[in-house]
Amino acid sequence: MPDPIARPEAESFFGKPSNQLDSYLAIEPDGTVTAFSGKVELGTGVRTALAQIVAEELDLPVERVRVVMGDTQLTPDEGYTAGSMTISSSGSGLRQAAAEARRALLELASEQLDAGPDELAVDAGRIAVRHDPDRAITYAELMGGKPFQREITGSAPLKRPEDYRVVGTSTPRVDLLGKLTGQPSFVHDLRVPGMLHGRVLPPPSAAAQLVSIDERSVASLPGLVRVVRRGNWVGVIAEREEQAIIAAQRLRLEWSVPAALPSMEDLYPSLRQQPPAKDEVLREAGDTSSALSQATRQLQATYYQPYHAHASIGPSCAVADVQGDQATVWTNTQGPYPLRGALAQLLNMAPERVHLVHLEGAGSYGHNGADDAAADAVLLSQAVSRPVRVQWSREHEFTWEPNAAAMVMEVKGGLDASGNIIAWEYDVWSPTHASRPRFAGQLLAAQWMAAQGPPPVRYFYGGERNAPSNYTFPNQRVCLHWLASSPMRVSSFRSLGAAGNTFANESFMDELAAAAGVDALEFRLRHLADPRGRAVLTAAAEHAGWQGRPAPDRAQAGASPHTGRGLAFAQYRNTAAYVAAVAEVQVDSNSGVVRVQRIVVAHDCGLIINPDGVTNQVEGNVIQSLSRALKEEVTFDRSRVTSVDWATYPILTFSEVPRVEVVLINRPDLPTLGAGEPAMVTTAPAVANAIFDACGARLRQVPFTPERVKAALRK
Repeated sequence: MPDPIARPEAESFFGKPSNQLDSYLAIEPDGTVTAFSGKVELGTGVRTALAQIVAEELDLPVERVRVVMGDTQLTPDEGYTAGSMTISSSGSGLRQAAAEARRALLELASEQLDAGPDELAVDAGRIAVRHDPDRAITYAELMGGKPFQREITGSAPLKRPEDYRVVGTSTPRVDLLGKLTGQPSFVHDLRVPGMLHGRVLPPPSAAAQLVSIDERSVASLPGLVRVVRRGNWVGVIAEREEQAIIAAQRLRLEWSVPAALPSMEDLYPSLRQQPPAKDEVLREAGDTSSALSQATRQLQATYYQPYHAHASIGPSCAVADVQGDQATVWTNTQGPYPLRGALAQLLNMAPERVHLVHLEGAGSYGHNGADDAAADAVLLSQAVSRPVRVQWSREHEFTWEPNAAAMVMEVKGGLDASGNIIAWEYDVWSPTHASRPRFAGQLLAAQWMAAQGPPPVRYFYGGERNAPSNYTFPNQRVCLHWLASSPMRVSSFRSLGAAGNTFANESFMDELAAAAGVDALEFRLRHLADPRGRAVLTAAAEHAGWQGRPAPDRAQAGASPHTGRGLAFAQYRNTAAYVAAVAEVQVDSNSGVVRVQRIVVAHDCGLIINPDGVTNQVEGNVIQSLSRALKEEVTFDRSRVTSVDWATYPILTFSEVPRVEVVLINRPDLPTLGAGEPAMVTTAPAVANAIFDACGARLRQVPFTPERVKAALRK
């Protein structure tokens, strides 16, 4: 039987040794268990799920397992919390560790109780002799406070899924009560003795150069401790936060701001025409050119994915305490160990002298401003040898956080006389989706200090996600054209390139289905062999009450609004969770306003640890991706970002959230595949296909604004 929580072989650890049980678990004197994970909690509920995994293998109640996450002095280095892989990687490590700990505890109890391991039973941290239950000993009596000093062999027996009592149950999240009752929960809440407050004055644009600074403009302000300048990087430090804000507002700076950006209208042509740094063929079969020439019908379409902001409700924040050659940093980074290395370079310290402690921040699924706020905090703290708290402003966040990358996707397809796809050509133009700071030069502060832009791209990553479709075609070619640069700063954003690629793939599948005059569900099933993919498509359609017919709905006539339904499917990253979504929309053809009324999602991520947690994640995925599909787009002029607040970068409001219905397909005997990102990718194409079904307008550019809907209707 495969391990339901499969662990990738290529996992790097540079903190505690990964083969030692003490790197993962500790039995405390009171019998509770502390589990150590290099991953971090981002609001997805993984702290609870990891506690469930440990509790299951050790036969403990969940409330007796405490999970420590992302502390570089306490936890192993498990890289980044990303890619929906926390349960499959850290969860697997903790599961193996807990199984090893259980075996060790049984061996110790066997000696103490003078009974064979097979004669012992475990319940709630108490080991008893089956035929004499009064002969018993607890975990605390065996190990409380002592190290295991034992390797994880990987041979300790794991519980069978049919014996699970904790895994697979909807366990309440361990972190919510404190958050709901106003307890300090986030890095924003942290206060340390002697702490000052700092603000950084960012350049107005990436190409701007600082001409002059007039410190006299703030010299008389109360509470001001210091103005710090290092190249183009300027910060202020004050006793109180409002004093730092006022100082940042009043400090007079003169900048040279050249026009270095393309116009909004030229963005996609500029990406499409940029000579690629390299071309990568991701999939090739047959002869697409010959098949296209022989096709009964050919179609071609181009799709556009804009820059998106993380748009976290709270701006980035960090606290740093730099004293001599030691630094402690509290941050909501998603990569504590990589950031530690980058900050160590920035401070000219050895990495082991920098202690990073993860604290939760505003929800962010990717590389937002957290790491850069930490860099700001350490530089300001170093300047005064006192703890400094830095919180970005809303405008700072929207202007400088890394965005989701803009992409261009071109697709060609050919149908035979029976309406089957015989040729598929897919080209995507994308920059790298990964520039998380592993070294100092990737931090904004270092770039501003040197008055230079970002370093050259070291590796390309993320644009390949879901570029190959999940369907089987006799002739197909998928090519990724990697771009070395991007007008906007870009990096990891929930699903990376999978959202744009799935939007193009699943929209074009609908265009081909319409051209063939075939129902969208039937058309997909014709070209899909994977039984798990077919299962989620069928489950979503059945739950949504799908009625098969070609789109658009020709039966609709009369006045607006029109209603429609659309479908989309993907296996995330072509190797992970399976998702199918059905969207029901209402389109007002006069105003162009799209109202999404209902979204049904079928989700298969293998073994489910916490059904309520997975449902919550799918719902969050749908709401965030719907906001991106209908409203979100980073805007800019020739010199700077112009979407700098909630008016210029609107997000979905509570009244616009549709009914979301989730169908979970649990496969306890199969590896867990993650749920943090997969349902992000099917929303936009499902909504676009539903708009087409409602009114015949084909939207090929995100977001689906009223202006774009009306323009498509005019065509």
